[in-house]
Amino acid sequence: MNAPDHRRLQRQAYEANKLEKRLRRLAGQAIADYEMIGAGDRVMVCLSGGKDSYGLLDVLMKLRAVAPVDFELVAVNLDQRHPGFPGHVLPEYLRALDIPFRIEVQDTHAIVKRVIPEGRTMCSLCSRLRRGVLYRVARELGATRIALGHHRDDILETFFLNLFFGGRLKSMPPKLVSDDGRHVVIRPLAYVEECDLARYAEVRRFPIIPCDLCGSQENLQRKQVKAMLREWQRTPPGSRRDDLPQPGERDAVAPARPRAVRLRRARRDRRAEPRGRPRFRSGAACARRRRTRARRRGLSGAAAPRAHCAAGSGARQTSRRR
Repeated sequence: MNAPDHRRLQRQAYEANKLEKRLRRLAGQAIADYEMIGAGDRVMVCLSGGKDSYGLLDVLMKLRAVAPVDFELVAVNLDQRHPGFPGHVLPEYLRALDIPFRIEVQDTHAIVKRVIPEGRTMCSLCSRLRRGVLYRVARELGATRIALGHHRDDILETFFLNLFFGGRLKSMPPKLVSDDGRHVVIRPLAYVEECDLARYAEVRRFPIIPCDLCGSQENLQRKQVKAMLREWQRTPPGSRRDDLPQPGERDAVAPARPRAVRLRRARRDRRAEPRGRPRFRSGAACARRRRTRARRRGLSGAAAPRAHCAAGSGARQTSRRR
């Protein structure tokens, strides 16, 4: 391996480690701010096969290893009998992690297809049926917390969906207690951006399962809001959000500028700044400036400039008399 490839691999490892630390820090901050997990809790991590749920499980496993309190993790996947769903992917992945899991099979897809007319959005009914099944499974497993993989972008999109299409100021709370008080839903990724989860999924090489198995729905209002938020991030001039990569894109690391280039640009920026009123130099300052110029011309002492000035003034006076 040559030197450039070695440096590139080192850089990639450094960026991956920094990304992992950022995800753990943001998730830990959200858990602490909303008191999501306590000592002795049994957390049921809902795993769908997407990048968000994979990242949630991975971050919670790493936090459990260093957390000051003890809590349990159990992964749950709901097989809704979507056509083409690869049922072997998640069990193989979870067995490799050596974590307890449960695969719940419920044919909710057939119910949604029977109730929702063709061409209408199916996500609302599908999510309600899925939530009911997850509540039942959590009760059977004795789970005290239900962890979902919603991130910060999901919360923002839900807020604007309710604002534009429902006329309500409402969003997904990071911590939610069910109506009967028996279940607590937590979202530890509430502070995490979607682009970071997409990059983390590429780094960790999660076996992603596509989320459009129920059929592609291009007229979803959530997609429209997502595109609107993405455009808002690009529109404001000078916005630092423009530097964030979009999901599926890799961010380019800008090379460090040499010190001479930074100083030269700083001097140029200072010259370009608007100046105030001109300042008048005092007599002492003018004298120091004359002595400095005289030294540079090779003259010695401060008498030579004064003699030179006297001679010049005498010559001028003589020319006036003439």
